[in-house]
Parts: sequence; structure tokens; C-alpha cells
Amino acid sequence: MSDIPANLTWERAAPPEATGPGPWIELAFGDDDFVYIRETSDPENVVTTTRKKWDAFVLGVQAGEFDHFVEGVEGFEGSGESESPERSEGSAGGRP
Repeated sequence: MSDIPANLTWERAAPPEATGPGPWIELAFGDDDFVYIRETSDPENVVTTTRKKWDAFVLGVQAGEFDHFVEGVEGFEGSGESESPERSEGSAGGRP
């Protein structure tokens, strides 16, 4: 993608104790209200979204809305609560 700003500061999303080359996800927040996302193993392949959509995604992750994607994955520590039918069917994204 040739229209990626050259002055981006990439932040690696890795645990503090992480060592080695990854692969890790990296994020950069542009002055143009875009969020740039890439993987360290393929840095030329960049995905973009808006800051508003990124913030909504982060709030969803913090609220546990995507925990079902990693249930049963070794090392995942969920909230321990089972999802009620009201939450999964009652509102979009678990929020009113």
C-alpha cells in the first residue's frame, strides 16, 4: 500500500516479557484519523481502520465480547462466566 504515511510510529502489541521476533501485531496511529495495523512477519501488508472503529473494537475486547473466539485455546483465561442467552441475543455487541 503506497499511501501509508512515512512518519508513523509503530507500537508492538506484545506482552512485556515477550522476546524474539514474534510474529507480533503492530499498530500506528496516523494524523489522518486512521489506525494502521500490520504483522511483523509481513510489514508491507497493512490494514487500516478509523480511530472511532478501533476504539469501539478495543472497548468490545475489554468487555469480553470476543472471548468466544478463544475458548478452549491453551493459555486463555476468560472471565469464568458462561454467557447468558439474554446477552448473546439481547443486544448488538453486548451493549444497549
